[in-house]
Amino acid sequence: MKTNSIVEVMTKTVVCVTPEQYLLDVKHIYEKEQFHHHIPVEDKGKLVGMVSLIDFMYNISGAGISDDNAIYKKLKVKDIMTQKPFYLTTNAVIDDVAKVLAEGKYHAVPVLENGKITGIVSTADVIRYYLNKAS
Repeated sequence: MKTNSIVEVMTKTVVCVTPEQYLLDVKHIYEKEQFHHHIPVEDKGKLVGMVSLIDFMYNISGAGISDDNAIYKKLKVKDIMTQKPFYLTTNAVIDDVAKVLAEGKYHAVPVLENGKITGIVSTADVIRYYLNKAS
């Protein structure tokens, strides 16, 4: 059975950070309305890591919401990111990413084209796809 490309369900506007950015920048990204997924980390256009909300929360434990807390300006993205993250390319199909996400190890998967980040697919994206397909 042929399924559709992950390009159809991926979020194409991807917010990325660099390894040298401080956690204060990550905090501001997560404070944006409707932003709750993983943040790809790129260095010179290459995917080098991922930061999840869980990674972030674990590392700022007890810091509170004030930007003035020292932890936000002490730790950098490289200190908390998952290195060498799993990714798929634009050649993958929706069933591929669904299987990966169903395993439960990942909640979002970056999508690369020619080695560059072109999108991200979350569990919610895949669920929406299958719900729309069923109706």
